[in-house]
Amino acid sequence: MRHISVFTIILSLVYSFALSLFAQPKVEQAMIKQGLVDVQKVDPSILVELKYSTTDNFVGKDVYDDLTRAYMQPMAARKLAAASKYLQDHHPELRLLVYDAARPRTAQWKLWNALPNMPERERQTYVADPRKGSIHNYGCAVDLTVATKEGKPLDMGTKYDFFGVLAYPSREDELLQSGKLTQKQIDNRHILRTAMREGGFSSIEYEWWHFNALSREKAKMAFRIVD
Repeated sequence: MRHISVFTIILSLVYSFALSLFAQPKVEQAMIKQGLVDVQKVDPSILVELKYSTTDNFVGKDVYDDLTRAYMQPMAARKLAAASKYLQDHHPELRLLVYDAARPRTAQWKLWNALPNMPERERQTYVADPRKGSIHNYGCAVDLTVATKEGKPLDMGTKYDFFGVLAYPSREDELLQSGKLTQKQIDNRHILRTAMREGGFSSIEYEWWHFNALSREKAKMAFRIVD
């Protein structure tokens, strides 16, 4: 009887796991099968609000459907957890707030096609060509900000997905001198950049919110695109 009970328990656990897996959105199932992990399971203190799962984005539409969790490659998620720890060690009242992480290429096409009238060079600055793939498509990039424990984002001078020089880290000195950004806004950006660099991420020159765990070349060699 004892053996039957143990077998029954094991069977019940396997069945429950299978049900929980199939209850997840298909895109999440695909990410998990490719080895990606939910960043909040690596570090529960990280806040998540996927902007492309809302209408609060440059498209004005929900392009992610039922994807609401932030997934990344395990090495990238560990780097994010390290950045989160650094932030909290130096600013205990603050948290990382993720706006976007691994992005299916199907969604990349939606973003690309939402800018048909933008000059090609400018469009590729803000949205990677889906045919080449974004670092997001490999699960190695993250878009995020810094927020209070309650989830209120700090003032970074622009909204997420702002297309223009106000969002360029490379132009901050000039923007400060011209009065288009305040010292506080730039200080807030430095808090984010410092934490992310301490975690092992690199920043880019035209989006204060975007960070890469790997270059596109290295990501392409190591991982498959999430379709």
